[in-house]
Amino acid sequence: MTTSPNTPALSPVDTLTHDPRGPVLLVGGYGTVGAELARLVAADHPVLLTGRSTERGAALVRDLGGAPHAEVRRWDLADPAPFEAAVSAVVGVVNDPDDRVLRAAAAGGVPYADITRWTARLQRAATVAALLRPGAPVLLSSAWMGGVVSLVAAALAERLGGADRVETAIRWDLADRAGADSVEFMDRLGLDYEVVREGRRRTVAPLSDAGTVRIGGRPTRVARIDTPEQFTLPLTLGTATATTRIGFSSALSTRALLAAKHTGFFRWGRGERWESARRALLHSPGDGGTALLRIDVAHGGRGLTAVVEDRAGQAHLTAVGGLLALRRALGTDGSAPAPAGVSFPEQAPRPSEVLPALAALGVTVDIRPATGLNAAA
Repeated sequence: MTTSPNTPALSPVDTLTHDPRGPVLLVGGYGTVGAELARLVAADHPVLLTGRSTERGAALVRDLGGAPHAEVRRWDLADPAPFEAAVSAVVGVVNDPDDRVLRAAAAGGVPYADITRWTARLQRAATVAALLRPGAPVLLSSAWMGGVVSLVAAALAERLGGADRVETAIRWDLADRAGADSVEFMDRLGLDYEVVREGRRRTVAPLSDAGTVRIGGRPTRVARIDTPEQFTLPLTLGTATATTRIGFSSALSTRALLAAKHTGFFRWGRGERWESARRALLHSPGDGGTALLRIDVAHGGRGLTAVVEDRAGQAHLTAVGGLLALRRALGTDGSAPAPAGVSFPEQAPRPSEVLPALAALGVTVDIRPATGLNAAA
């Protein structure tokens, strides 16, 4: 048996073929974020929803009003059984640890967007895609909230003529809903990661550099967290410092998270034995809340601050990012068709047009002159 140098031996041979009139394939299309994205995509496209449980998918189709152009099929990425479909585009809404979806889309010339990867997996996906040389767009839109942070940062950078510094502060609403995949990055909190600060690459610890910032008028204690935009913005926008921090809507919960970090819990508490305890720190069983974050961009001695708010919640905001990624991959966002190969959300050709698009989808972006950078203090 012979294998391509770009394909792992004994991997499933999934087949996706490009049909411009086919459905949009949402892999993980009925999880917490996937269901939100399905509602948005189904307004304009036929959809094919896949996941491990066709029962959950069928329930979502009923919730969509029995949309005649919504189909449900099983595709469990942990199951070696191959999958086959003809689709117009594919959006990854669930972790794809072996790059099955990416490889199948690239081989079939299918436009692809992904909104679920943490930084290390995004870096690997970019490498895999470079080796596969896809003839269709591969948009890796896993920056915070499906790439929304990167899109807004690019819009501010366009107004300022550049982005020397991008600092993001996230207020995680504990009353909101969150799926297991959206908090899987909690398993990364015991691992140091690389950032660019003042033009130099440095290794930092998660949950370090804690401080308090005002996010939409709410004082929020935040600390460092590893997110993909801290890797991509220096490469795409030439950003000399890129920092993302996160804090909870509950000050008590934030203190508990930081205390867990100081005990070394995220280093010694690895493995399956402590998995539920790690996930419980961020997994939100609530009925709904508000997505709220702040982005500060500075260039040439000037700065702008954007406060992004989505009262429909964090899953909805991530789905909005996924919808904009799909539009870019398909070339239906009003810009020239996306180029073949890898790109990132902040490379949108007309970033200023992202802000009206967000507003049309219920996302408020309040932009004002910066009164002080979003540095922890």
